[in-house]
Amino acid sequence: QVQLVESGGGLVQPGGSLKLSCAASGNIGATDVVGWYRQAPGKQREVVASITRGRFRNTGFTNYADSVKGRFTISMDNAKNTVYLEMNNLKPEDTAVYYCNLKKPIQITDLQAGIWGQGTQVTVSS
Repeated sequence: QVQLVESGGGLVQPGGSLKLSCAASGNIGATDVVGWYRQAPGKQREVVASITRGRFRNTGFTNYADSVKGRFTISMDNAKNTVYLEMNNLKPEDTAVYYCNLKKPIQITDLQAGIWGQGTQVTVSS
């Protein structure tokens, strides 16, 4: 089974940037959906962004939560089986543990389904 390992979290000041990485131990399938989720203390886990490569050219997609649109960018390096989350103009409310998740298409409506990484802490504070 594929395993996911996140890295890149840390402490950053408001307005700063971080780039998270999610490295998969195996191939990410063309129709697999890889998402970044976050969970702040006392809050439910929420999806931040997701990406799928697509089986054919120009059939992939990315989606973003409204709260991060224009600030976060999700991308995938197929050769490295790695998904990135570039976060700019970070705000204190972005503070959370960020998790990487891989779902098969049949699992996309189930928040808890799929393979999860161990999480990486992002703290935005002055």
